[in-house]
Amino acid sequence: MMIQKKGITLLLSIVIAATTMVGCSNNKKNEPAGGNTGEKDSAPVKVVYLTPGDSAAKPIVAGDRIIAEINKRLGIDLEVKLVPEGGFEKINVAMATGDFPDVVTAQFPSPSLSQWIEEDLLVPLNDYLPDMPTVKEKLENSLSWTAVDGKFYGYPFIEEKSNMGMAFRADWLETLGIEPPKTLEEFHAALKAIVTQDPDKNGKADTQGLSASKSTGFNGSFNFVFYAYGLPHGDWVLDDAGKVAPAFEHPAFKQGLQYLRSLWEEKLIDTEFLINDNQQRENKFFQGRIGFMVTPLFRHVNRLETSLQKVNPAGKLGFSAPPVGPEGKHGLSASNKGGMFTAVTKEAKDPAKAAQFIEFMLSPEGRELLELGIEGIHYTKDGDKITYNEVEREKDGFASNGWSHALAWGNVVWPLTRNFLPQTEAQVDRAKESVEIGTANMVPNLVNATTAEEIELGGVFSGGVLGELTNQYYLEMISGKRDIDSGLAELAKKWRDQGGTKVLEAVSKAYEAQAK
Repeated sequence: MMIQKKGITLLLSIVIAATTMVGCSNNKKNEPAGGNTGEKDSAPVKVVYLTPGDSAAKPIVAGDRIIAEINKRLGIDLEVKLVPEGGFEKINVAMATGDFPDVVTAQFPSPSLSQWIEEDLLVPLNDYLPDMPTVKEKLENSLSWTAVDGKFYGYPFIEEKSNMGMAFRADWLETLGIEPPKTLEEFHAALKAIVTQDPDKNGKADTQGLSASKSTGFNGSFNFVFYAYGLPHGDWVLDDAGKVAPAFEHPAFKQGLQYLRSLWEEKLIDTEFLINDNQQRENKFFQGRIGFMVTPLFRHVNRLETSLQKVNPAGKLGFSAPPVGPEGKHGLSASNKGGMFTAVTKEAKDPAKAAQFIEFMLSPEGRELLELGIEGIHYTKDGDKITYNEVEREKDGFASNGWSHALAWGNVVWPLTRNFLPQTEAQVDRAKESVEIGTANMVPNLVNATTAEEIELGGVFSGGVLGELTNQYYLEMISGKRDIDSGLAELAKKWRDQGGTKVLEAVSKAYEAQAK
């Protein structure tokens, strides 16, 4: 896990947006089953939870029966404070000004989280893990590397699956008599056919092959090409001497650039990919202007196809694994190194109860409650068939069409993690197939942890000044504004001069520690 340098300045004022407060009130109608006896030692433990909300979720309102059920099962009085999705700065400010919740979800990794750990603002979970079997299993296995000096300061939710896929106009390929491409050579031929053979038969030369969207850091839209040429990791590589090096110094990176340059010169790549946002890229797909794009699938499969068919009723969405390279190598996205981090703060009134709440959110019992609700109220079950009571769900913070409660997603798990789709969702089998493809094409990282230096300066594929520098040269080499050989040599020097040497030293130490 990252180690943060001391002295990071945090904001000293706080503005927490629209706080949603829920939980048991003093009214008898809101008491858990069995009631509160009124004795001081039997009063439910107050647990305040500060977390980003999910923009797709409904707000939690007073009297929410899911919150009441959590209170009943855990013997707590839960108050949820939501900030907007991605509103980590508001959480950072709350912590900086001493407005501590009992449980908090933060961005992982981040300078603020590192500082909280250094300043002992978070309670290590180690002593509570015997009563947290779901969390314990994850922390002691796939997430063991997130410990700091042997202590687990929270539950880091790092998605281990991928929904990324190579999406294409299946109807166009059928019209052209082309099978979904399996190799880079076939991929090149498919793009060329889309651009030159009028796949929509409108008599116009108005179709482009592959599109992408802009990025604030390194643009990874075409990373599948580098993986096809044998780039072995999603973050760093080892040079011939076995030392950690930036990925752009691996031979596969140069080969990938040469391939992409050829696509650009043949006008097989959307010339506007440098300025497209995600919506613009999707709109081009729906409007019949592009044939291929790498995009999130899973629960988007049906949305993408229905949006396409609103414009062209005969349109078909296809998706596949990425094309393989000359030696059969392949990949689509790097394994994740970051996500969310849910922890107990030092001001928790009862750390054991706070830890129990984290365990509940991740446990099978908690997932069932947050995803489906209370059986007989929010849904009924007949064998494997679920019938959703949308009238009752509407009252309690559930999203429509069988989607889940506001507390279900974004803190310790996503729908992708659970392969969760409501039974009302169309094309469930195809959606789940896309996850199998995406996950099988995740590329491992060389180094598990993200160092403080990477957080400060960036890396190769991450943001910061170093990621921006790599992106600048990368795009200029693809588009012919820079020679590839001289561009890579110049990038290697500038990257190191602007902080890369410092980052490499830190990453090398992390790699050595990981190998022990």
